[in-house]
Amino acid sequence: MNILITICARGGSKGITNKNIRPLNGVPLIAYTIKTGLQFAEKYKADFSLSTDSEEIQTIAAKYGLLSNYQRPIELASDTAGKISAIRHLMNFEEERLCKHYDFIIDMDVTSPLRNLNDLECALIQLQKHNNALNIFSVSPASHNPYFNMVEMKDNGYVYVVKNLGEIKSRQDAPKVFDMNASFYIFKKVFFKEGWEIATTDRSLIYIMPHICFDIDNPIDFMFMEILLKKRLLDFEL
Repeated sequence: MNILITICARGGSKGITNKNIRPLNGVPLIAYTIKTGLQFAEKYKADFSLSTDSEEIQTIAAKYGLLSNYQRPIELASDTAGKISAIRHLMNFEEERLCKHYDFIIDMDVTSPLRNLNDLECALIQLQKHNNALNIFSVSPASHNPYFNMVEMKDNGYVYVVKNLGEIKSRQDAPKVFDMNASFYIFKKVFFKEGWEIATTDRSLIYIMPHICFDIDNPIDFMFMEILLKKRLLDFEL
């Protein structure tokens, strides 16, 4: 079984300056993802590669054990470029360079580092058990439910429940929904062969994180995650 682990980390950030390499509890943010990736790569003899357009990110990644001579093309480093295209380009590069074909590609997001080796292993096993599935991605229980307490505004100015199934009087009665926490995605090779450009397909699975996990979207998220680490408040070993 050939596995490629990828990290996609562009230089710069509009929301948080240099987010991917900003120190989090004294360590560059990207280092947490590299640590987990190296653990998996060692155990499963997987290849591990970085997609970035930044020499600074490449240098810091190398310092923490992820060496890569791949540089993301300019056309895949813009704000509008899709991440799937970046992963596909890196996969093709590594397959040609190493003369091998991958069965699975595991992509880990730098901005959602609250995952561990066990999460990756359990998700991979879950995906392997479903022959027709294309991929699996990590999720967390949603804080709001579109069937109960999420509304959208219509053209007439009034608001309606996003998904109206009639009178759902409590969240417990509503269908379960989940937040995509962006921590990791595992793809079968066929996902890329079929030409998908988004991770949510008609044959996607979810791995429900058994612990806290969220994506860093703004400075408050960054501060909250740092408090969790400094105060040792995580409910799992990172």
